[in-house]
Order: sequence, then C-alpha cells, then structure tokens
Amino acid sequence: MKKSKSLLLMIAIVLVIGTVLAGCGGNKNNSGTNAAATTAPEGSTNTGTTGDEKLAADQTLRINLTSEPPTFDPQQAQDSTSNAILKLMYEGLTRQNTETGQAEEGMAESWDISADGLVYTFKIRDAKWSNGDAVTANDFAFAWKRVLDPNATDAAPYAYQLFYIKGAEDFNAGKITDFNQVGIKVLDDKTLEVTLANPTPYFLGLLSFYTYYPVHSSVANDPKWATKVDTQITNGPFTLTEWTTGQSLAVTKNPNYYDEKDIKAAGINFSIVNSGATELLSYKNGELDRAGGPIGEIPTEQLPIVEKEFPKEFSRKGISSVYYYQFNVTEKPFTNKKIRKALAMAIERKPIIDNITLGGQIPAFGFVPPGIQSNEQEFRSQVADSQYFTENVEEAKTLLAEGLKEEGLDKLSFTLSYNTSEGHQKIAIAIADQLKKALGVEVKLENKEWGVFIEDKHNLNYQVARAGWSADFNDPMTYLDMWVTKGGNNDTGYSNPEYDKLIQEAKVSSDNALRQEKFAAAEKIMMDDMILIPIYYYTNNSLTKEYLKGVTLDFSGAVDLSRAYLLEH
Repeated sequence: MKKSKSLLLMIAIVLVIGTVLAGCGGNKNNSGTNAAATTAPEGSTNTGTTGDEKLAADQTLRINLTSEPPTFDPQQAQDSTSNAILKLMYEGLTRQNTETGQAEEGMAESWDISADGLVYTFKIRDAKWSNGDAVTANDFAFAWKRVLDPNATDAAPYAYQLFYIKGAEDFNAGKITDFNQVGIKVLDDKTLEVTLANPTPYFLGLLSFYTYYPVHSSVANDPKWATKVDTQITNGPFTLTEWTTGQSLAVTKNPNYYDEKDIKAAGINFSIVNSGATELLSYKNGELDRAGGPIGEIPTEQLPIVEKEFPKEFSRKGISSVYYYQFNVTEKPFTNKKIRKALAMAIERKPIIDNITLGGQIPAFGFVPPGIQSNEQEFRSQVADSQYFTENVEEAKTLLAEGLKEEGLDKLSFTLSYNTSEGHQKIAIAIADQLKKALGVEVKLENKEWGVFIEDKHNLNYQVARAGWSADFNDPMTYLDMWVTKGGNNDTGYSNPEYDKLIQEAKVSSDNALRQEKFAAAEKIMMDDMILIPIYYYTNNSLTKEYLKGVTLDFSGAVDLSRAYLLEH
C-alpha cells in the first residue's frame, strides 16, 4: 500500500496543473488494471525520424478492445471504450495538452472571455470534415442542440454537462422551447458565442469532452448514421474505415485533419476479444503493441508475473477513478438504507486487492477518489473517507437484521450484475463469498454484454451492479453532480432534495472555500444514504512495447492514442 500511496501523491502534484479528462466520463470496462502513459512524441512532422528516433515503415498500430464501443455517436457516449475511439475520430473546440493536461486550441484557434467570465467567443479554425466540408460554428450549435433536445428518441446521458450554458437546462427540461434563448449563438460561420449561467473556471476543459464534439449536419436525416461505417463523417485525426460487429474495427488517418502532419500513425487496427488471457498471449507473441486498460485487460493473477518479466514495458500508475457497486434504490429490499449499509460494512476490501486485483489499488470508503482538486488542495486530503463507515461484520449483522425486519423478510438474496470481464467476475465471486460467510446472504451472479449492461442499468433493470467512474474534469463536481435527482448518469433512482440543493449551490458559486464545504456535505449525505458500495480507487496496469511511443494517459485514466507512433523494431 505504501507504494500505491506514493504513486497517488506524485500524481496529485501533477494534477495541480491538470484540468480536464479528455473524455472519460462513464464506466470502466475493466477491473482497475488500466493503461500507462508514455512520454508524448517530440517533433511534429512525419519525416521518417523523430529526433534521434527512426520511424517504422509500417505505421499501423495493433490494439485490443475488451468490449465493443456501445456507440459511435458522441452525444450518446458514456463509457471509456467509446471515449477512446471517439477521441480518434472527433475533436472539440479545445483538446487536452498531452504534457500539461490543460486545455489548448482544438477546432477553436482562439477565444476571448468577458471580464465577468460569462461570455466566451470562439474563432473556428480553417478545418475540414473528412468529406471535405468546412467545419463551422453551426456544426457545434447543431450538435449541442441534439444533446439538449427534450424530444430526442434517445436522451443524451450527458446532457447535464451542457447545463453550465445559460438556458440549456431549461431547454432540456422543456421549460423554454426557443433555442435562441439558450446561450449558444452562431455569429458567423467561423464565430461561436457561448454565454454561461455562472462563471465556470473549467469550462474550456469541458469543451474537450466528447459530449461537446461537433457532428456533421448530415446526421439530421439519418437516425442510424452511427451504426454504419460509410455514414460517419468525422473532423478528428482518424476516420472509421472498418467495423465487423463483435470482432474488429479499424481507423485510418484522416488526410483532411488540419494537423495531419502531427499524426504519424497511418491507422489503428482494433481486435475485439473479451479475454485478458488471450490479449496477454497476443502481446507476448508480438501480435499486439499494447495490452491493458482502460480499453484492454491483463489477467489480474498475471500482473506480478509480467511486472517482473517485462520490467521495461510494464507500467503502474495511480489514477483518479473509483470502482464500486451501486444499488437500484427504487426496488425492495434496497429501498432500505440499513440493508444497503450492512452489505457495505461486510465487504473486506484489502483481501480483494491483495489476492484478486493485484494492482496496488487503494481501499475506498468514499466516492471522490484521490487526486481530485478542491480549494487548492486534494479533496480527499481535506475530507477523510474513513468518517463514513468502516468494515465491521458485527455491526453489519445488526443492521441487516433490523433492515430485514422492517421489510418483513427473514433472509436476503439478490442478483449482482457485472459486465463481461474476467476481472469483474473474480471480484464478484469473492464478494458474494464474503457476504455469504459474513451475513448468510445469497448472491446470484449475472454476467452481461457491455452494451446490454449499460442499457439495463440506465433502465433500472437490476438490483445491484458493478460500476466505475472516471473524471470528466478535475473537480469534485464531476463525481457528485451525477447523483442529483433524474441526473443523466444517475442509474440508481436516488433522489434527495437536500443533496440536490448542495450541488446546485456549489455549481453557481465561484467561492472555492464555499464550494468545498458544499461538496463535503453532499458526499456525506450520499454516503450516509449508502446508494453505492465503494470498493477501491483504481490504478493503471499495462504493457507497452518499447517501440510504441506517444500513447498518453491523463490523471483520470483516459487513454489517448491519437499521437501514437511506431519506431523501427
């Protein structure tokens, strides 16, 4: 544990200058053994050499995905796999600097901010879509209106990320029907004006998040555009050129991308194999250039072995993400807080980390992970998660007995759902065994394909389900605003007016000390209500061939392959 804590301390120092995760809100596809960061490539021209490095003649990367992206529509995405692929295909007004983590120019070549911090005026650079059409301010207004459309067939799960914009929440709720009343104005083809409801220091960083990506206007008349390769027009470094459902997909360098000279890879071939053992074997056989998360998986029992076998290729890094089990609090008996808390207190986290995940994770007793900044300090250093609850089997037995009596039950049995993954399965088996031995609880395990799993959670078609959350930006808000009543990613059915009030007060305040106070109070409420069971704070574990360069990983664990390239080998 000492090693893991020191890693988190190091990343926390870096996070002082980090602003936004480049698009990783949503659930993790693995059990916490995610990807490593390598140094961003030097140089910006594809001349065949990079400094003293000589580029490989074939610049086709080979990567495995443990699950297929549930969507290629930026406005419908909510998971780490979609994030990684969409980051290759699209670019927002800003993008995340691979070295500093700060927002830098993307589709916007410049911007002005009013003195009161409310009005942002963006100048769109001369950029093209993959079909040759010019990227304009209208493309952003069109995409953002799609996100906020209250009558959309499929509501955007991340619509609330646009609620920082004046009038956006009211439009999404149907309180206003004229989009001209929303603070999104196209002044001309190359000028977009955005007016916020309140000053938001991290707004520029938010603009690199996939929900804010533009989409081509051609999608307006084709509801199935994101399900076909030939109808996906993109503005990012790569285009989707192949997709065999459930087997593979490929992206190819976009020659119309404005910064194509800085893109060294000709393409990336992704296999889709949901087996960590197969992925590791393929890596060892030279068939993959990289193995591990957040989009791949190394079998947890192999981590200590590969760490010794490939010391120059193995990397472990603490990240600001949390692994947890969540309750459907609308379905009995999990409407009862005592029953929920009993389960949380009966789980022993350290044995899971030491014997199953084997990745140096940190036991979690709160929801906001280490590394997230608040009021110029790390939130977790100011608010100890140990105050919420402890592992205590005897107290858990008492709470369970009281809760069952209140519900008119004499025993507890339930179904625990998880998405297909060897790591998730092992954790679920271990926790089910712990609960059986400690409390006599019967747990049925249910494995679901990733897309079905996400949909079922969103529809509250579950009792207890595994989950993971990564930051969309470096602020406690990215963790805490998801639990507001009817929040787009609130897949628990939880509703607490006092909690909602605290989050709203933090959202509209520019006083960092006050925001910290509201965040602390809000997390205490949700943890007292025990709408979820924190298990551990993530680490990244991965293998990267020494000849693969330019892969970056941000503070939250989101991977960026857009500037990756291969050296001669």
